[in-house]
Amino acid sequence: GRAPVVRAGRAGPAEADGWAYRPAGAPGRAMQALRVEVPPATPADLVRVHPGEEWLYVLSGRVRLTLADTAYVLDPGDAAHFDSLTPHRIGAAGGRGAELLFVHTLMQSPGTELCLGGGVRDR
Repeated sequence: GRAPVVRAGRAGPAEADGWAYRPAGAPGRAMQALRVEVPPATPADLVRVHPGEEWLYVLSGRVRLTLADTAYVLDPGDAAHFDSLTPHRIGAAGGRGAELLFVHTLMQSPGTELCLGGGVRDR
């Protein structure tokens, strides 16, 4: 069976465009849990729309979450839970990066595919 415990430091991060993704849950489940390092704000964040739900919890820094036409700035300890069919963008707010826990329910997404692709670059 799948190991129910993910030990710190056992899996190195997957990286793309300055973002770092560390597994925080077992692969092949109905939910994928990640610890995500978000780089400082960039001018072109990726807009995503896909089936499922997402939940995030800010560990450090500030996170800018845009859901459709509404933008939120989340501080450490803040969380968000939303339908992934809502066009959404996640980025660091301000000149520093952020770290968050991230869970989504797209089982057919291997590894970090959901986080790294499948969206349209915002112009």
